[in-house]
Amino acid sequence: MAHDVRTKHAAARPLAAIHATTTKPQLGADIVRLLDKIWPVLREQGIRTGHNVVIYHSGDGHSLDVDVGVEAFTDFTDHVDVRRTSTPSGDVATTAHFGDYSEMAPAYAALEQWCNANGRQRTGVSWEVYGDWDDDPVKRRTDLYFLLQPVPAI
Repeated sequence: MAHDVRTKHAAARPLAAIHATTTKPQLGADIVRLLDKIWPVLREQGIRTGHNVVIYHSGDGHSLDVDVGVEAFTDFTDHVDVRRTSTPSGDVATTAHFGDYSEMAPAYAALEQWCNANGRQRTGVSWEVYGDWDDDPVKRRTDLYFLLQPVPAI
């Protein structure tokens, strides 16, 4: 499936999130484990919520620094390791993936190819916004974002 990559200015998305260090093999299990800690806090506080989000920070090649969170549209009280944060704002390259989460590699490859073809450098921060759950993996949408370095002024 071809991925339509586009650029846009992304506004920050407010999140209730937990920062963690994980590995690629453990990533899926850690995302679920951390979301299972966040959702009860938000429900208890009556927070208006949106989608699940994972922010990836530059790692060392062996481990991944992530913020696993939920969009939080009303104010909430930090609780233990659930804290307020947000996705970055700025110019991004973005594409949508439809399908199982384990099959996102072609979408990431399309973003990398677009950056290379257009001379745009990544900052090292990226994130995924997971659409509404569907039992049919083909109907699952995940939006992927690469935060881009600013274009140098001439």
